[in-house]
Amino acid sequence: MSLVSSTPALPVESLGFGLGLRTVYYPDMLGPVELERRSDWVKPKVDWLEAISDNYMVAGGAPLFHLMRAREQYPIALHGVSLSIGSTDPLDFDYLAKLKNLIARVEPAWVSDHICWTGVHGLNLHDLLPLPYTTETLDHLVARISRVQDYLGRQLVLENVSSYVTFAKDEMSEWEFVAELARRSDSLILLDVNNIYVSSRNHGFDPMTYLAAMPAGRIAQMHLAGHTDYGDHVIDTHDHAVCDPVFDLFLAARNMFGPVSSMIERDDHFPPFGELMAELDHMRALVS
Repeated sequence: MSLVSSTPALPVESLGFGLGLRTVYYPDMLGPVELERRSDWVKPKVDWLEAISDNYMVAGGAPLFHLMRAREQYPIALHGVSLSIGSTDPLDFDYLAKLKNLIARVEPAWVSDHICWTGVHGLNLHDLLPLPYTTETLDHLVARISRVQDYLGRQLVLENVSSYVTFAKDEMSEWEFVAELARRSDSLILLDVNNIYVSSRNHGFDPMTYLAAMPAGRIAQMHLAGHTDYGDHVIDTHDHAVCDPVFDLFLAARNMFGPVSSMIERDDHFPPFGELMAELDHMRALVS
């Protein structure tokens, strides 16, 4: 029996339960390049894949070859890490042009990035850095998101990031900021359940308060992942299995928002593929 008590209108089609496309798992996810050489390969029970956009913004070669192999077998969502929508630098239209070309090639279910900044003065710091939650920041982001959505010709799906500091100038909570940003910019939300849990531990808020503030009709996707727990603080590392409290929070979110496309991220300390599939199967079983 499903634990979902109601089914809010979803902003995009639900794809089910997915995984991040990672090179270490290409053989397991995609099979051998020439199937006749290994007829024993069985496609895993994965409904869709999320690919890191930045890894495939190339003219050709192996990365695109494998991405298009994946596209032949699964629905694909594109997830970026360098849009830097919160930066004070001008929007990088060279980056956006490459992203637009990739979108045209892959025809993804949706395109996502993060509510953060990743660099300044042309320097990419390769980190997802937090923003002050102020009306000035909201105005800045809404204008930039509008320009990006107009350029790409589609809505953005934007993810809440984990954080380890807060700003003295904050005028609202993170959840108020995220909800208002989605409404004002007409963007969608990638709700990272692990990031909510990590930030709640670091800053001492109730994660259920965060979930309750989210506009259900704008939740397009959910992320689950593992983290490193140091006791007095938690770091979002994506190198451990998903813990029970994060699965519990996912179940609560699923109950609130319905069958939103959900996936597990793993970016380091990669386990055997069977262990990752067991996590995915557990997530699926929670709501079936």
